[in-house]
Amino acid sequence: MTVTVPLVLVVGALVFIAWRYLGLKLWHAIITLLFGFLLAATTLAPDIRAVIGAALTWITGR
Repeated sequence: MTVTVPLVLVVGALVFIAWRYLGLKLWHAIITLLFGFLLAATTLAPDIRAVIGAALTWITGR
């Protein structure tokens, strides 16, 4: 699965909306970012990529 710029922009927009309107604190975002990096280094990373890839395939219909 390739992470594309539009996907990054959509996720970035969601984080901005959560920060601006839902009360997401900066430290919440930083902890979540660090958790993502640590999770990517585990043995679950290929399974997570497969689930995200399947979800994106299902959403886009490709």
